[in-house]
Amino acid sequence: MIEFKKINQLYGSSQILWDLDMKIEEGSVTCIMGRNGVGKTTLLKCLMGMLPIQSGDMMVDGENINALSTEQRPRIGVGYVPQGREIFPQLTVEENLLTGLACRKDGAKQIPEKIYELFPVLKSMIHRRGGDLSGGQQQQLSIGRALVIEPKILLLDEPNEGIQPNIVQQIGDVITKLNKEENLTVVLVEQKLGFARRVGQYFHLMEKGKVVASDDMTQLSDALIKKHLAV
Repeated sequence: MIEFKKINQLYGSSQILWDLDMKIEEGSVTCIMGRNGVGKTTLLKCLMGMLPIQSGDMMVDGENINALSTEQRPRIGVGYVPQGREIFPQLTVEENLLTGLACRKDGAKQIPEKIYELFPVLKSMIHRRGGDLSGGQQQQLSIGRALVIEPKILLLDEPNEGIQPNIVQQIGDVITKLNKEENLTVVLVEQKLGFARRVGQYFHLMEKGKVVASDDMTQLSDALIKKHLAV
């Protein structure tokens, strides 16, 4: 389980997260949703240790992780796919994937074959530079790099932004497969309502740095959408 307790976070003098409380169940696919600027990406970056919190506690499986560095968090099983992919454009596909191995707790040196089974295009382009791939292929590479550490928790920040529909479909299939077959906990920041409903089991709606509604995905009503998601 992931638990946020009374999280406050500031950018300079601007407060982004306000006494935020949230629980994410182990083995779930949970969508964090809300309009732009409500703190969704900030929350994931706090969980990864990329941004400091002002106060509060972040718990993973009952252990407080506040003091862990960004480099230590993958070692407890947290994989992260940032918004915008952030692959290394001058490195090959293989070299990008190999960078993830540095975060493995067991010291493994080989890219798991499972990565190529999930994303066959990466195998066929293994020696091509990351910057030469299409946007959808780069997203598959970014997800593959996060999966190299064989995480127990996968954080995805708007993985379908600017991606062609067939790749969106594939990403959804991969999320569902890993969740069902490996009990992978997936935390998904997602703007696309159809995708969230397809893969998500639970939702948390955010507004002004707080959680304003949480429930099973089947309970994401038109009234909630209109109030918290409609532009």
